[in-house]
Amino acid sequence: MMRWRDIDRMAAQVPLAAGYRFELLRREEIGLLIGALQAWYPDISVGAASCFLRRDFFEEQVCFAGEPERDVIVFLMKRGDELAGMFSCDRDRDSLTLYARLGVASPDHRGANLAEAGIALTEQMGRRMGAGYLYGLATLKTRYVQRAFERSGWQLVGITPGFDRELVAPGVVKRVYEAVYSKVLVADAALLHPQPQNLTPRTRSLFEGLFS
Repeated sequence: MMRWRDIDRMAAQVPLAAGYRFELLRREEIGLLIGALQAWYPDISVGAASCFLRRDFFEEQVCFAGEPERDVIVFLMKRGDELAGMFSCDRDRDSLTLYARLGVASPDHRGANLAEAGIALTEQMGRRMGAGYLYGLATLKTRYVQRAFERSGWQLVGITPGFDRELVAPGVVKRVYEAVYSKVLVADAALLHPQPQNLTPRTRSLFEGLFS
């Protein structure tokens, strides 16, 4: 279950702005991607996404074409020979879920809706692999990723107060608020809906506000 199947073909079917394409990350491109991320998004030099700045993370955890499967996959977004962005996701084969983990676009290519394309690719892979649930986190420092999830039809299901850390100013690291977005891929009948008597008043109020 949850195999990375036909990923190149699926990536080719996801709509991208004219001239752009997805490519599965190759081992020889690890250094190129790390350098680009350092330049594009220095805020991730700390926190959960900082692993994408370490070569050992890619060599030990990321799936590459023609090699044994691993649970992290990374796509590059290119226009011609130019690296325009990246998008990654993680699979959990026990819960049959995909986590839209990190998406970053070059400042020179923002406005090409690359984040939405990465989200669409995550959804297409999830459906193809038999996943039942997708989720991702969006920083509240800017609206860009929030808008991308919302335009893609994902639901805001909560806000994490301090789950992750970011560099918020030179030399200043703080824990940040992030929005949690999700998309359910199974039919409503496949969900066990909680009984009201099993919820505290506060939980019931939040549940009804989110899912009524």
